[in-house]
Amino acid sequence: MPDRSQPPFADSAAPTDAYRRRFLRAAGVAATAGLAGCTLWEPTDQENGADGSDPNPDVADDVSSYASHPDDDVAMFRRGLRRLGYYPDESVPDSVSVNWSFPINNVGHTAAKSSPLPTPDGETIVIAGDTGFVHGVRPSGEPRWLTETGATDLGFHGSPAIVDGTAYVGGYDGDLYAIDVETGEIVWHTPSHELEGTLAIGSSPAYYDGTLYVIAEYGSPSSGALWTFDATTGEPTWHDDRIWGQAHPSPTIDLEAGRLCVGSNDGVVYCWEFPSLEFAWTYQTGGEGGPDGEEKAGGEFNLGAQIKGTTAAHDGYGYVGSWDERFHCIDLEDGTEEWTFEFENRSMANPALDPEENVVYTGSNDDHVYAIDCETGEELWSTDVNGSIIGAVTATAGTILVGSYDSHLYALDKETGERRWRVENRGHVSSAPVPRDGRIYYAERGVFSNYWDDDAETILEEPGHAYCLVPDE
Repeated sequence: MPDRSQPPFADSAAPTDAYRRRFLRAAGVAATAGLAGCTLWEPTDQENGADGSDPNPDVADDVSSYASHPDDDVAMFRRGLRRLGYYPDESVPDSVSVNWSFPINNVGHTAAKSSPLPTPDGETIVIAGDTGFVHGVRPSGEPRWLTETGATDLGFHGSPAIVDGTAYVGGYDGDLYAIDVETGEIVWHTPSHELEGTLAIGSSPAYYDGTLYVIAEYGSPSSGALWTFDATTGEPTWHDDRIWGQAHPSPTIDLEAGRLCVGSNDGVVYCWEFPSLEFAWTYQTGGEGGPDGEEKAGGEFNLGAQIKGTTAAHDGYGYVGSWDERFHCIDLEDGTEEWTFEFENRSMANPALDPEENVVYTGSNDDHVYAIDCETGEELWSTDVNGSIIGAVTATAGTILVGSYDSHLYALDKETGERRWRVENRGHVSSAPVPRDGRIYYAERGVFSNYWDDDAETILEEPGHAYCLVPDE
């Protein structure tokens, strides 16, 4: 096992903070297709090298690149390293219908379900279910392969990261899997016992420059760790186990700010410098002094401000909701609070963020979707979707997509929040809706009776399905 006493990139130079508050600077450049009427970011002299070259080749030069991964052959949960959930090149039709669906989820566990993820070329949709099976299907719904893993108890809740033909996904068996997207064969498998006995991996991996970044959960005491892996071999290369609480969110990486951050069940956002992985700061939600709920891990933390959603990073700030019934804007440089927004109930949703409009969209267990100004924290609109939002909000060119606990997928006008349409499903819609090439992919929880009744047997009435929506004829 390699020496984990020092971060793996300790000698590397992290990106500077010179890029903060610059993305939205008008450049006067004609927009590309799908961004008509918008202006694109242009590097300033300070950002260019002395010879006019770009010192950081992974700095985005247009809004679509900013929201996606700097490598074209990479697809990830929430689209890119910043986890913005923003698809500016995708348009949502005025009306839709279900093109196909098939059952994938049988487990009552209420954590958000894994999101379907198209490969970078769009030819295969990788769908991980909570029964431990991973599906590869064509956009038409035709099966390509079906892979059984060892995660047969609670299966998968994190979504894959797909890199150059390989899908990486962690299971609730505590293992990490690499699966060939063409054949469905398991390329490598790193078991829990090589990760100091992980209880589960419920987060979605991040990938950058040959390395996977994964958050793992531990049971006794309730805690978590950030791990790095060689993406080619699956070998663990380093970890930091300072996280308290079983962390469900996925790691967010802002290359321009030079930060990697993640929240956990102790209500804390943990942040490391990137790529050096020197620890930077913590930010405690739950008000002054933190939450005052049930003590956990021998008094190391209290429940009451759990962070379940993944942080969205933009313009040097991180945006994340908490069970403290607030949405937090955090300065990624030093971990200080910029502003908070109050809900009527706790927040578990993964937010979406439009970096052109400087608006973040999120949801709460108060049954509402919110549009919030990124700079001021002011509410722009809110819409009732008749159920809790525990999955993810997705932003497209003109529409917000969101699943609700009322078993519908909603399409809302991005400017006003008015409902464009909704599609009825079977169970609670708790994955991210993922638009690609005119189709919308998502997944739901199974339908259960007596789940909240301790005195009655829980019965699976109907499995949860994966869905594909297409425009109506």
